[in-house]
Amino acid sequence: MKVDLHAHSTASDGWLPIQELCDRAAKCGVDLFCVTDHDTLPTANLSVSGSAMRVLPGIELSAQWRGRVVHVLGLNLGNRPDGGLASGVAELRQRRDERGQTIGERLRKRGIEDAYEGAKRIAGQGVLGRPHFARFLVETGKARTVDDAFRRWLGDTAMSNSALTWAPVEDAVRWIVEDGGTAVLAHPAKYQFTHSKLRELIECFKDAGGSGLEVACGMQTPATTRQLAELCRRYDMSASAGSDYHGGPQDHARLGQPGPFPEDLTPVWSTWALS
Repeated sequence: MKVDLHAHSTASDGWLPIQELCDRAAKCGVDLFCVTDHDTLPTANLSVSGSAMRVLPGIELSAQWRGRVVHVLGLNLGNRPDGGLASGVAELRQRRDERGQTIGERLRKRGIEDAYEGAKRIAGQGVLGRPHFARFLVETGKARTVDDAFRRWLGDTAMSNSALTWAPVEDAVRWIVEDGGTAVLAHPAKYQFTHSKLRELIECFKDAGGSGLEVACGMQTPATTRQLAELCRRYDMSASAGSDYHGGPQDHARLGQPGPFPEDLTPVWSTWALS
């Protein structure tokens, strides 16, 4: 079965509308697909006409652990009205907008006018993120590429980036579990933690109710996949796979191609009722 459980649409910082994203995934031969937009409640009842591809509701929550930003995937959500997910997402979106205003003001002080308004225009109805500012900077000639915009203006160490306190990782996991979903630690290697610090994060994540690691993600190296698979075994967690596809001219992750992970791992989807 071909699986991709991590992809983004224009509802957050992807380039494709959600239905077009699903259609493209189906054309790529994906059997099980999950749209995981940042801090955005999932669209219900997604499907592709004439395709047997199953589309599951998902989300990617911004969280914080020891002062660092980490991302938590909520897969196969239940859309329960009595949990904390909806209120948590509303709070995260408000924080994102406040950060966007701060980034816009900092860019204005560096001679770039109307960045907040421009980023909001590009985001449309989607949740506002730094990639929208990056696209605005490219559009106005202040950066050559999105990567250049992050390097010069928007990266974690650049003066235009605004520090933001996200929800504790324990809260993000709890919201997902209360909603009936599976909490998965997204792209663990991307945080560039030391091995010991990554183990501590996984221990905290599991203690909070998280049950999966994204072992295969995007274009990471086979060596990274092997290291994450070993952590999956060590902590007796299930394994997930996702391309982290965003689309756009500089997206190196191929939709529906998260890469393989060892067959001895337990897939996160093995316990889901997918009839």
